[in-house]
Amino acid sequence: VSTSHLQLAAFALGTVGWILCTVSMGIVEWRVWHVDNTTIISSGIAWVGIWKVCFISYLHVSPGYREQFCHKFSGYDSFIPHEIYAAQGLLLIAMFMGLLGLAATIFALRNVYMGITHKTLIAPFFLVGGVFYIFAGLCVLIPVSWNFYSVTHNQSIAFPPSYYMPSSPAAQEAGAAIPVGIVAVILLLLSGTFSLSYRFPMTVNSVAK
Repeated sequence: VSTSHLQLAAFALGTVGWILCTVSMGIVEWRVWHVDNTTIISSGIAWVGIWKVCFISYLHVSPGYREQFCHKFSGYDSFIPHEIYAAQGLLLIAMFMGLLGLAATIFALRNVYMGITHKTLIAPFFLVGGVFYIFAGLCVLIPVSWNFYSVTHNQSIAFPPSYYMPSSPAAQEAGAAIPVGIVAVILLLLSGTFSLSYRFPMTVNSVAK
């Protein structure tokens, strides 16, 4: 147990990182678009996520009320940029890989705290968990970096007319999903590093041999 403190920390960090990875997938605010035409987009702000685009509109709503309209992306939409497609696939992979990393770490920690001292039931699972954590972190890092690059270069998206979205915003900024994803990357990479650093302790008998 005394040799696995870092791995226990890796489990805690990996759990939080995996949760944040999952949260970033569901947040629609990957890109915040500021638009000049407020005829449909009443607030002048639209949120572009990896699964849908949303905005606030006062049309067809009783006075004093507002409604959020969202258009979900389809797998057949050709206008979706590559970085959004990449984010959809890589974040799903990251969520699955992170879950496998947690499972491997839990199994190894269970053996440690139950006093099971078989090397093959502890060290390999910490190593496998560390690899899964790092792979998950890289799968989050790629779409987060790519979409942040698109935001900083104010890249456009050719939305169809039915979306009531301009192809180019007046300005855009990174939404909440990107910093959440960055924190998830840091935690997953740290947890992977901690897991990979595990060294099985040498017993008295093995030293004698």
